[in-house]
This record gives sequence, structure tokens and C-alpha cells, in this order.
Amino acid sequence: MRRSQSAVGSSMNPVSRFFSRLTMRPQGVTLVAAAFLPIFAIVSMFPIVASMIRHFAADPAAASKVPLMVTAPGLTVAVLAPFAGFFVDKFGRRRLLLGCTFFYGLFGTAPFFLDDLDQIFATRLMLGVCEAGILTIVNTLIADYWDDTGRRDWLFLQGVVGPFLASGVILLSGTVASLRWNGGFLVYLVAFPIFLSMLAFMFEPGGARSKQNVASADLQRSSSAKTAFPLAAAAAVAVVTLFSSALYYVFIVNGSIAFGEVGVTDPAAVGRMSFLPSLFVILGALLFRVLSGRSNAAQLAAFFGILGTGLAVIGLARTPGEMVVGLCIQQTGAGMAVPMLVAWAQTKFPFEHRGRGMGIWTGAFFFGQFTSPWIVHQLNLASGSMQGAFLASGCAAVGAMVAALVIALRASPALPRTA
Repeated sequence: MRRSQSAVGSSMNPVSRFFSRLTMRPQGVTLVAAAFLPIFAIVSMFPIVASMIRHFAADPAAASKVPLMVTAPGLTVAVLAPFAGFFVDKFGRRRLLLGCTFFYGLFGTAPFFLDDLDQIFATRLMLGVCEAGILTIVNTLIADYWDDTGRRDWLFLQGVVGPFLASGVILLSGTVASLRWNGGFLVYLVAFPIFLSMLAFMFEPGGARSKQNVASADLQRSSSAKTAFPLAAAAAVAVVTLFSSALYYVFIVNGSIAFGEVGVTDPAAVGRMSFLPSLFVILGALLFRVLSGRSNAAQLAAFFGILGTGLAVIGLARTPGEMVVGLCIQQTGAGMAVPMLVAWAQTKFPFEHRGRGMGIWTGAFFFGQFTSPWIVHQLNLASGSMQGAFLASGCAAVGAMVAALVIALRASPALPRTA
């Protein structure tokens, strides 16, 4: 007698059950890969900044222009993402995603063929335009293609895969940069196979194929009645995401300075001590999946509590060992950040407004990236040390945790997904 489907399912281990549950795998894998493209703008540049400064040593402003070149796409995303969301809702997802990805590959690799710093800077700004579209559309399509469970599964997978991709990109970029000063820009060629995958597998939500494959109740509602844009929800998403992003980048930008205040000044030593804690990002992604059935307010409380505790421990650390403990906690919270914030924002916007909603989320997150160094610098001046700035940031996060807990406790049990 054949075993029933339930019996087969019960015999699987949790990992097998997870992957057997994933639907539309070609689309999901393509979106997970595409979501990492904007991260290339910073990650792939770390190994080649010093070599570029040396190459353009004749330019007296090279020492400031090259770091700005690294962060320029992020500022472009922060400014343009909300507008990208408008075009996504008006003209559709697939064609814009294809165009943004193709030109991302062109502008990303263009500096390999250039030898003028100002021209390279211009291509980086255009790269940011493409990134604004890619990240907005990818987050929109994840919500369009899958129901709540499917969204959490693919966002979790994205959070687990991301750290491994980042490490691989840094290694690859550093290797090709050792052969030529601008060789690191060749890693952007990865956009073209992703473009071909999009061409083959991605489809426009709302069409006949979408109705056959997508379980989306809000898609059906949107076809029968248009709703007003949820301004209050958009404002909440923007404020919470901006605040969270500013906290998220506190260690990324200033961690080496904090290590220096406990006596670790050698960059190689900082890298070695940060390696193991960086793997706790994966634990954070796992924790997001475990808590994803809880209310959004409860998830936010957990995120702020873990991230804030980690930042505070780093701020109070007096030895390198204590610093590593704090970093492990902080990285766990950081691993929750992006998938949790995206999943939360996706629940706030119906189909016809989702592009603009996720554009607002994208802009707020990257604006937080841009403002975080300035905020931490002010806290540094006020407290007298970088660790003092970390402690103040941690206290702010814990305060946000308390606020989220109050909302979670007041929420009706009948509405478990409201924040």
C-alpha cells in the first residue's frame, strides 16, 4: 500500500520539509539572487578602495572621492526608490525589472573600461538608479507571488544565503582586483545570467499565468475595487525602517573604532575576531523564521531587544572577549533585520499600492544607511567615546523594544498579524 502524502511528509526531516514546501522555485531562486545585486555596490568595493586611491594618487581629492564612490549608489537608492515604486505600480513589474537588471550589468562593469574618476563616479550614480528599481521590484514581487507563509520562507532563505554570497563576492573581488586595479568591477557581470533567468522565469502578476500560480487574496481584491493609498501605514513603515536601518549600520560603519577602544587596533585582528560573530547573522535569520508566526509588534520587539542588547554590551565592553560576546548578540539581531522588516512592510500595502509601499521601504532603509554615520558621530561627540555612542544606540533600541511590547500586549488576539 502506498504511503499517504501526510505520512511521507511526516517522515521528512525539517530541512526536507522546508524545501519541499517551497513553490515556484525558479522564480524564488531568481529573486533571491536579484535581491543581492544592490549589496554588490558596497561589498564588492571593499577590497579595491585602497588600490583605486593609489591609482588616482594624482588627484588630490581621490582619498575622499573613492569612498564616496562606494556609497554613492546607496544615496541614489534612498532618493529615488519611492519614485521607482510609483512607476512599478503604474507600468508593471517584469519589464522594469528586466531593464533595471540589464543596465545594472552595463553600469556596474563600465568602470573596468574607464580611467577617469569623475566618469566612474557618474556610472556609480546610474548604478544606484538601477538598484532602486531592482530592490523595490524584488520585494514587491515576493509579496505578489506568494502568500504569507511563502513570503516568510523565501525571505528566510534570502537571509541565510546572503552572508555566504557576501563572503564569496569579497573573495572574488579581491582576487580579480589583485590582477588589475579596477578588476573588481568585473563581478557585476553576474547581473547578465540573472537577467537571462528573469527573462525565462519571471511573469507579470495579475495575468493568466499569475492566476494559475499565485495564491494572493489581495490580488483578487485589487481587481474588483481600488483603495486609497495607505498613508498612515506608509509613514509607519518609513519611520520604523529608517530607525532600524540607522541602528543596523552602527557596527558596520564604526565597529573597528569600537574595537580600537578596547585595544584591538590591527585590522587583521579585527577581521579575525569578527569572523565567528558574523556567522550569527544566520542564527538571526533562523530566529526570524521561528518568530514569523507571531504578531509583527512581537517580532519588532524581539529584533530591537536583541540588537539593542548587543550594541549596549559592545558599548560596555572592557576586553576584546566581552566585545566579541556583544558582537555575537548584535549580529543575531542584524540577521533578523532585513527579512523581518520586509515581511512586515509587505503586509501593509495591497497589490495596487505595493510598488510604492516597498519603494518607500527601500528609500527609508538606504537613507538610514546614509544618516547612521552622522548620528553615531554626534553620539560619539556627546558621550566622549565610540563605545558611548554604541551604548546610547543600544538604549534607544531597547526603548523601541518596550514600545513594541506595549503594542503587542494591547493587540487583539484576533488580529495576530497587526502591529
